[in-house]
Amino acid sequence: MATYLEFIQQNEEQDGVRFSWNVWPSSRLEATRMVVPLACLLTPLKERPDLPPVQYEPVLCSRPTCKAILNPLCQVDYRAKLWACNFCFQRNQRGAQSPLIFLYVVDTCLEEDDLQALKESLQMSLSLLPPDALVGLITFGRMVQVHELSCEGISKSYVFRGTKDLTAKQIQDMLGLTKPAAPMQQARPAQLQEHAFVSSRFLQPVHKIDMNLTDLLGELQRDPWPETQGKRPLRSTGVALSIAVGLLEGTFPNTGARIMLFTGGPPTQGPGMVVGDELKTPIRSWHDIEKDNARFMKKATKHYEMLANRTAANGHCIDIYACALDQSGLLEMKSCTNLTGGHMVMGDSFNTSLFKQTFQRIFSKDFNGNFRMAFGATLEVKTSRELKIAGAIGPCVSLNVKGPCVSENELGVGGTSQWKICGLDPTLTLGIYFEVVNQHNAPIPQGGRGAIQFVTQYQHSSTQSRIRVTTIARNWADAQNQLRHIEAAFDQEASAVLMARLGVFRAESEEGPDVLRWLDRQLIRLCQKFGQYNKEDPTSFRLSDSFSLYPQFMFHLRRSPFLQVFNNSPDESSYYRHHFARQDLTQSLIMIQPILYSYSFQGPPEPVLLDSSSILADRILLMDTFFQIVIYLGETIAQWRKAGYQDMPEYENFKHLLQAPLDDAQEILQARFPMPRYVNTEHGGSQARFLLSKVNPSQTHNNLYAWGQETGAPILTDDVSLQVFMDHLKKLAVSSAC
Repeated sequence: MATYLEFIQQNEEQDGVRFSWNVWPSSRLEATRMVVPLACLLTPLKERPDLPPVQYEPVLCSRPTCKAILNPLCQVDYRAKLWACNFCFQRNQRGAQSPLIFLYVVDTCLEEDDLQALKESLQMSLSLLPPDALVGLITFGRMVQVHELSCEGISKSYVFRGTKDLTAKQIQDMLGLTKPAAPMQQARPAQLQEHAFVSSRFLQPVHKIDMNLTDLLGELQRDPWPETQGKRPLRSTGVALSIAVGLLEGTFPNTGARIMLFTGGPPTQGPGMVVGDELKTPIRSWHDIEKDNARFMKKATKHYEMLANRTAANGHCIDIYACALDQSGLLEMKSCTNLTGGHMVMGDSFNTSLFKQTFQRIFSKDFNGNFRMAFGATLEVKTSRELKIAGAIGPCVSLNVKGPCVSENELGVGGTSQWKICGLDPTLTLGIYFEVVNQHNAPIPQGGRGAIQFVTQYQHSSTQSRIRVTTIARNWADAQNQLRHIEAAFDQEASAVLMARLGVFRAESEEGPDVLRWLDRQLIRLCQKFGQYNKEDPTSFRLSDSFSLYPQFMFHLRRSPFLQVFNNSPDESSYYRHHFARQDLTQSLIMIQPILYSYSFQGPPEPVLLDSSSILADRILLMDTFFQIVIYLGETIAQWRKAGYQDMPEYENFKHLLQAPLDDAQEILQARFPMPRYVNTEHGGSQARFLLSKVNPSQTHNNLYAWGQETGAPILTDDVSLQVFMDHLKKLAVSSAC
């Protein structure tokens, strides 16, 4: 292979793994001096059309501490359909495969237009589900209704008060789900049938109730309780979710299931309430949180964390689709999606293409016609003895599996070698962090390699159980004699994302300025270690090609909505951080440093610097931030369009120029999940702020001499530019005092 870059890209295509370092320092001491930890981005369900699965499921021992796989040494009782494990002697019975489950939890405190649009989207989704998928419906406003779906021609539901916090046992008793039955392992077919019948009152196969449920959804009305002027509707989101979790716990534990919550505003009563019903009392802001003036926040957060942990323990996931003009409580509810691997979608209304198309894409299918989703996954990481596992960052929860390969120094969710990921898709990516534990005085022989194995067990959307194993190895190198080898194998893109994940993880529990200082210190240390310079001479500072882009990524990360909460509501910050913690490397880099394309008469579209100098009067810009697609017309272009030149036959090339970024934007909009917000603006337009807030402010109102059409547009900001940032970085890196 010619270069490390080709090696890195080939391994990503093959294994779905990107390491920060691709040659590993061979001792603990040298590894700590590398600043960026040895870590990787792992995409467990990386799509590999060339890698067909073995066409049968692994049969595992049901004892949680064993889980050995059925083998020729086991005793099999063919008549009773039992087998005895030859390791722990557990008697195992193969349970029937369970279909996928989709439980809709629908807010009825919506405006008529919104409710109608949501009902149509839900009706549409029924046609996209497999015929044998089980569907359930819970609606909520002031009260919570669990709809019984097995009744022909009559609507029947169980009604719960929205103010009362119920335990899982109480919910299951009230719904009649606690009929005594033998444990599932020894259950006879008749008992299994009875269990299925009990659950089928609330969860029915799509092919049986397609018409009935379509009608039921069509007949849903707004919450009938009268709304007093000056008050918010009473919305019992916390109880509705609690009942949904309890229903699935009592019927289908450890089976692939999605709880899909559709809400149009904040929870205003009962457990999990985020704000009171008085409109004159605004929902909490960052200022309120800093001043400890968010009276419901801690209690609500605890309620949703408890629900999220219960859901994760059963292998189910929770999606939240929040469409409202104001905040809807995503800050308090974020653990429901972040711990279970569910989706979080935020929009202004259910009656927008942003929601409708995003929701439809959840049911997209792969090249085999199966949903691009998997359930109830466990990820186990095994390492060779020179390494230990420090932790993981992403939509997962710890399974608290200790062992010799688990490090005491935790990064992210640590203290374990196994994690549960309840909802998986082909782009979901975890950051896994390691620690080199080999001692400095015990050198690894020349040519030695370290190994890591990732074992992902999950329920495929075809309902099969599958295991995916990825084993990788990398060379060790002595950092004292072979530092150039280690340096050449540095993956600055993966490292930037892995360090950013650490920063965002810390930002959830630490003050923003402290996180920025930590990132700055790490960057200065990295430049001191790998930069080439003369002491106290900033002009002599140089970074090799392997590191040259890394400071630029850190500059844009510092200004990103993941670390800067200014101008974002707490819900928006939770939404941005949720997606950053689950996307793959390419999408994560776009989030850190958006892509900017320029369209002009000078030639074909070209990528340009994310810099104010790129904003020229005779250019059209297309910016992709992942969350927004922005088309910006320069001043002259905007004037020509206003004058209608594009409609004149002799200016057809101008018409094509205007159309080109629109076509490219559509291509991105069709493929992205969640669908980005589409912004079409021009010089002087109010929405130009989306572009101006992202570009490097190389010209500002503080350096007026740089103003002029051909040098770009000045930005009204006190933020430092990349040039000033780099000058400070060089000065600190070469300083003897640091």
